[in-house]
Amino acid sequence: MYRFQHSVFHVPWFGTYAVLSLCAAVALSPLASEAATKRNPVKRIQKAKHPPKKAVTKRYARGRAVSSSVSPYRRDPYVGALAMDANTGRILFADGADVIARPASVTKLMTALLVLEDVKAGRYGLDSMVSAGPMALRMEPSIIGFHDLKTRKPVAWSVDTLLYALMIRSANDAAVALAEHSSGSMDGFVARMNAKAKSLGMEKTVYHNPNGLPPNSGRRYPWKSFNTTTCYDQAKLAREILEKHPELLRYTSRKTWTMPNGQNIINHNNVMRMDKWKIVNPDGTEAVDGLKTGYIHAGGSSVVLTGRRNGRRAIVIVLGSASAQLRDSNARNLMEDALSSL
Repeated sequence: MYRFQHSVFHVPWFGTYAVLSLCAAVALSPLASEAATKRNPVKRIQKAKHPPKKAVTKRYARGRAVSSSVSPYRRDPYVGALAMDANTGRILFADGADVIARPASVTKLMTALLVLEDVKAGRYGLDSMVSAGPMALRMEPSIIGFHDLKTRKPVAWSVDTLLYALMIRSANDAAVALAEHSSGSMDGFVARMNAKAKSLGMEKTVYHNPNGLPPNSGRRYPWKSFNTTTCYDQAKLAREILEKHPELLRYTSRKTWTMPNGQNIINHNNVMRMDKWKIVNPDGTEAVDGLKTGYIHAGGSSVVLTGRRNGRRAIVIVLGSASAQLRDSNARNLMEDALSSL
């Protein structure tokens, strides 16, 4: 049963959670899925109808209390959530899945997809070397750095190394460098991102940059708007990656990785990396092997997860949580229940 985690109290259950028998089309029509969810005997999440029953259990640490009025893009417990059977596209759970959110670094999934498409098409290889331009060097706060740790001299990284940095460290400079290497300019790459989103039917997704950073009034970040998306749209993107470029999991499944210059980087995906969130399959293997987290203050904490069990795969998306604790607890519980239902 799905355990719904609030920031200041824990609702252990709200009715029998039989996995929603929503045989949604692979195209994931948001209206059809939402309507089917409402017809299902299992009621949709309604926080107002579920007052606190007991204090937060020891299993989950207390999240930071944040009022839903703080921002329409950063809510307690989230802006939207979704669980899906990745093999069939069947929606297992949907709540606010068609509501606009700000994905932050989840944006980098589209960046990685386009890079892998370029590699597959032979435009360049994983061993191609990439230097940082002025725009990439202005990025912060999560960066990999295009310099030697000892001499501080500029260095170039391979596409392969930058993909590890992008997916594990969530390096914002790596995203810009890859974008400029792929399309000649960041604007050209962003145009490709939006064209790809449109081709996948991601109707409510708009990209303004390749890393998900917020707009900046100065020269550091020239884009003028936030990237926006929905859970439904991210589900389409995740399926595209898993079906056509599963090699991305080679990067997202690493808990840590050592850069060629000796720099050790740690994965931000707590559900995969941290013991308290880890999901272990009956055969002893770890279930979760990707994909990407994200955070900005004006958009909250988000994650797109994937996990596998007995040859089947699930996708879980949580966007716009008021805290990383809420994001991780709800994403973990949804993933555990989704895998159990496959």
